[in-house]
Amino acid sequence: MIGQRPALADLTKRIDAIPSVHRLTFDTESLGRWDSAFLTFVLGLVRYARNGQKEVDLAGLPAGVSGLIDLATAVAPHEEAAARVVRPSFVRIFGQACLDLARGTGRLMAFVGEAALSLGRLATGRARFRRSDLWLFIQQAGVDALPIVSLLSLLQGLTMAFLGAAQLKMFGAQVYVANLIGLSMAAEVGAVMTAIIMAGRTGAAYAAQIGTMQVNQEIDALKTMGLEPMDFLVLPRMLALILMMPLLYLYANLLGMLGGGLIAVTVLGMTGDQFANQLFHAVPLSVFVTGLIKSGVFGVLVALSGCMQGVNCGRSAAAVGDATTSAVVTAIVAIIIADGVFGVVAPPFSIQ
Repeated sequence: MIGQRPALADLTKRIDAIPSVHRLTFDTESLGRWDSAFLTFVLGLVRYARNGQKEVDLAGLPAGVSGLIDLATAVAPHEEAAARVVRPSFVRIFGQACLDLARGTGRLMAFVGEAALSLGRLATGRARFRRSDLWLFIQQAGVDALPIVSLLSLLQGLTMAFLGAAQLKMFGAQVYVANLIGLSMAAEVGAVMTAIIMAGRTGAAYAAQIGTMQVNQEIDALKTMGLEPMDFLVLPRMLALILMMPLLYLYANLLGMLGGGLIAVTVLGMTGDQFANQLFHAVPLSVFVTGLIKSGVFGVLVALSGCMQGVNCGRSAAAVGDATTSAVVTAIVAIIIADGVFGVVAPPFSIQ
């Protein structure tokens, strides 16, 4: 008999205090509306009674409650599910991280090898992909990226020139703001900033597109039809970025230097001819050549990062989101590392 609902522990103690209790029944005539809390209470009481080898009569319960109780007790609970969660040790966490790193490195090496083989098939004319897809990816990675690249490059040039002018003006060396803008944009900022923009914009899109195809089993369908996914999906995207990244680098340099020129003319009082002459003498052609090569390498890294995460994506919506995030992070880290290697192997200029 249940009148006012006491705590489950108190009620079980009262039941244990009566040794002659062999049958548990319910009287719910005065029960009004009930919710999941009442259902949980009754379920706990029923499990307690059955564990104590007592007979349980559910006839007095509402039909909805008795039906849910039967459904909940149809399968015995797993002992492992109720086991206390044990926090893994530091050694286990470190070992798991090392194993994940080893597996990730293996997947990376395998994917880079497959990409190299795909480029080899392209060189020999055996790569199969739709030329219309290549032109579409070129448009997406080139023309469609001009607005964001224009905005950020112009603002970057304005900001660097304004900050540099405040310091150079103290020494009467305002003319050297052209050197500051030209060398910084051509040597580092133009290439790295454009690559990071494309990593967040295009690399993430590649990961999401291919990851969604993995979820929908479209990549498996390509394999079934005898098409190589590396040639059909990865190769045109990689070619588009290899072709467009150097052009975007030149365009970013142009906008950044234009922004610096606006500050030099409006704030420092230089003429446009003075800024242009100082700029042309300050930046050698070799710096642009290194920047073009660097941009092409960055394009490969962005494409490989996005496509690799998409191909290795799981088959759920959450996996697509994780793949997109990983693609951006991986591409940015790879860009920074590659830029450091270029700075050591082929420095844009030397300090005398």
